[in-house]
Amino acid sequence: MKRGLVLEGGAMRGLWTAGVIDVMMEHGIEPDGLIGVSAGAAFGCNYKSRQIGRAIRYNMRFAKDSRYSGWHSLFTSGDYFNAEFGYHIVPKQYDIFDDDAFDKNPMEFIAVCTDVETGKPVYQPLTKATPITYDWIRASASMPLMSRIVELEGKKLLDGGVGDSIPLEYFESIGYDRNVVILTQPLGFQKTHNKLMPLMRIALRKYPNMIKAMDERHIMYNQELAYVAQAEQEGRCLVIRPDGKIPIGHISHNPEEMRHVYELGRTVGERYIERIKAFYQI
Repeated sequence: MKRGLVLEGGAMRGLWTAGVIDVMMEHGIEPDGLIGVSAGAAFGCNYKSRQIGRAIRYNMRFAKDSRYSGWHSLFTSGDYFNAEFGYHIVPKQYDIFDDDAFDKNPMEFIAVCTDVETGKPVYQPLTKATPITYDWIRASASMPLMSRIVELEGKKLLDGGVGDSIPLEYFESIGYDRNVVILTQPLGFQKTHNKLMPLMRIALRKYPNMIKAMDERHIMYNQELAYVAQAEQEGRCLVIRPDGKIPIGHISHNPEEMRHVYELGRTVGERYIERIKAFYQI
């Protein structure tokens, strides 16, 4: 049996997920592997480095810091969430990412990105914490229109949620047969067509396959929700969802709002902890 943890994205809704997984870490739950998409990768990497509370801590600390995120960063660097400050300076100087713990933890960690030239998902295993690893995580969380294309190892990459929003099927395909899936939308949610597609078509006009993937993302996402629901019914996965719409936008500069969302995640995590242990048979 291989125990997996699947984390979808959702930008700042990911702080809700951070609350859930912090509770899991506090209870000593160690999956064999974790696959994260976008915010699921950016915050989920702290599971492999075993750093409880890190995601909420640095987000609250730098919520109003223009070096970390904001329109100034977008207009001057091309990234709303500043790539250098957020992914290289913060983890090395201000809220240290535990590279050694990340490296020594045998948990498999995979970040999902989208190749803008093909429009297909890229599943990148990350075993050692290096500057390139940080950039793979950044690529996974790089939202179109709000981020530059990230060029890494011969690929041009953006937000993993475009290619594979909820990668349960992929994780099952590589041997994970007992998966906890953490979603950031409540039961009954269905994604609708992206209203910003006219802007996306202009911004990504050189990449027709990426435009097609974004244009059809709602179809893919809703199909994946159906796949998750079927797997849940068959007992192949345990799904953890928020009780209702998470009260935060894609972007937030309000530390109190962030803390509230994180605490909501912790509350649900505590409610599910015994079910998680039973599902993982630990």
